[in-house]
Amino acid sequence: MEKYKKYSKYLKEKYGARVHRIPLQAGFYCPNRDGRISSKGCIFCDIYGSGPTTFTPPPIKEQIQRGIEWAKKRYGARYFIAYFQAFTNTYNAPEVVEERLRQALPFKEVVEISLGTRPDCLPEPILDVLERIAEHRELWVEIGLESSHLKSLIWMRRGHTLADFIDAVLRTKKRRGIKIGAHVIIGIPGESRREIVETARIISSLPIDAVKIHPLHVLRNTDLEKLYEAGKLKLLTMEQFVSLAVDFIENLREDIILMRISGERTKELFVAPEWALKKQEVLQHIEEEFERRGTHQGSKLKLGLSGDECVPYKEPIKLEKN
Repeated sequence: MEKYKKYSKYLKEKYGARVHRIPLQAGFYCPNRDGRISSKGCIFCDIYGSGPTTFTPPPIKEQIQRGIEWAKKRYGARYFIAYFQAFTNTYNAPEVVEERLRQALPFKEVVEISLGTRPDCLPEPILDVLERIAEHRELWVEIGLESSHLKSLIWMRRGHTLADFIDAVLRTKKRRGIKIGAHVIIGIPGESRREIVETARIISSLPIDAVKIHPLHVLRNTDLEKLYEAGKLKLLTMEQFVSLAVDFIENLREDIILMRISGERTKELFVAPEWALKKQEVLQHIEEEFERRGTHQGSKLKLGLSGDECVPYKEPIKLEKN
């Protein structure tokens, strides 16, 4: 039995061949950096906005073409996802967002478009744009939640709340053809095992199609690096992350796709923990932990009482009238 719903398998079954993601830097920025929300940004985000490592990217169509040619040669990929990754890819005027997303449409090999954004950057005019794009390609909106707990969101300097996330998910899901992914970080200082599980349960109660799990990791030129170098940040060991990730997935709805259970950044930009770069080893340990526990995705998820459980064990006490 498959222990969790893997994205690679979902894509292979849907398209019948390998599908490769092409990360794009489309020239968007972030309200958590330009002063609209703050000028500091999230504590973990690097100077490239977690996207391709360039400040002067070539035109979007050129990035896509290069990505297609490289992945065909390196991996033999036939189909591709245009992944608008860097910074906040709905933070601009609707007409600008639409123009940039539409640059992926002429490429017939691009079967999906995916974009990363914040929960507070999905106003209705932007959703109008996304709904139009979804008429032409399968469209994924990946929303950074990171944690459902306010104390953690404040520590990360996210600048949004769980309420913003819930609102964004519910409004986006009303639109035709849009799939929703949520990003979550495991290993935030001060978060307990129970709180991590609670984030999984909240996600499971919402109309979310996929999740990306990231271990908290330190990148160069971030405020998180300063904390780490000063000895003020304790990171998870691989064993701790594996245990918590399995806890999370056990409490995640069975139909939700796991897009990722690791961090992804080049070694040159990576500081710690070193094990987070060993993607295949981490995934193998997660499989082994599921096997050891005899569990699988969603096996421990419980929201409320079932119909049978709503029947009292005993007859209610009858109160005498005065």
